[in-house]
Amino acid sequence: MSSTRVSLEPINAGSVVDIAYERIRALIEEGELGPNARLRQGDLAVALAVSRTSIREALHRLTAEELVEFKANRGFFVASFRLDAVVERLELRCVLEPGIARLAAERRTDEDVADLERIVQGQRNAPTARLAHDLSRGFHIRLARSAQNEQFARVLEALWSPDIGRQLLARRSATPGWQEADAAEHAGIVEAVAARDPGEAAARMRRHVAATHEHWAREVATEREAGP
Repeated sequence: MSSTRVSLEPINAGSVVDIAYERIRALIEEGELGPNARLRQGDLAVALAVSRTSIREALHRLTAEELVEFKANRGFFVASFRLDAVVERLELRCVLEPGIARLAAERRTDEDVADLERIVQGQRNAPTARLAHDLSRGFHIRLARSAQNEQFARVLEALWSPDIGRQLLARRSATPGWQEADAAEHAGIVEAVAARDPGEAAARMRRHVAATHEHWAREVATEREAGP
């Protein structure tokens, strides 16, 4: 009687920590655990069916990434981010990205255009808001690379934290049609870049980023009016 050999790798402690880390991180990024929410190690250990030690190591890793913060004598909490700092970064993007779009229209290759079109189509068809967000971020970075200057892409990657972006998305995804609207604006930018129209590409990008900046600037104003 023949037997089939199955190659299996043992599940070690590190693997369990990695799984716990990914699960908790996803809950934070998707807004199921909001800013300042307390992360009780015992509850998480039961919910994820892992040891408290694994949960504690995962939380320490998330703390190092500033997604979680540890408060002495109180425990772990989801870190809060400053929305006004997000608005400041968006203001910088309002200045930077129209210039990037202008250069992309002047320097792009056919491959650049094809990649950008694929990203936009993927964003339109994305089955989850998180994937749509990641593709939206990817669009801006890929467009920056189309300007044939890698420094632009590096600056955008630093300005646009995917972790904070996904948390913001959890707040904005209640707006009907946001995903299609964002993809449509991206498609318009690609159209101008493909046509090698620097002025139009810059103008469309300026309107696109400015709309996001204005949205979150209003949120900051509302929070300030509401007070502590």
